[in-house]
Amino acid sequence: MAGNPRNGRPYRRLCAVQRALGLPCWICGHNIAYEIRGPEAGRHPDAFTLDHLVPLSLGGVLLDPANARSAHRRCNSARGNRTAVRQPRTSRRW
Repeated sequence: MAGNPRNGRPYRRLCAVQRALGLPCWICGHNIAYEIRGPEAGRHPDAFTLDHLVPLSLGGVLLDPANARSAHRRCNSARGNRTAVRQPRTSRRW
């Protein structure tokens, strides 16, 4: 039985390349705390995660660099497997 492909070298390499770009979160547009690494990154909402433009559950390719996006852990989790990125609501107060 093969291991989890997200623990493999090709996936880690893709994450490293995406992290090195230093891009803001593609979902909310704010800066990502790239300095958060290791076990702490798994729990911190502002830490980097690799998100996929086309979710894997909807046929997206895990290792396709064109499908890879930088995101905050909280934004990635909130988006789930939806294909549309929810735009922030504007205030109705004038």
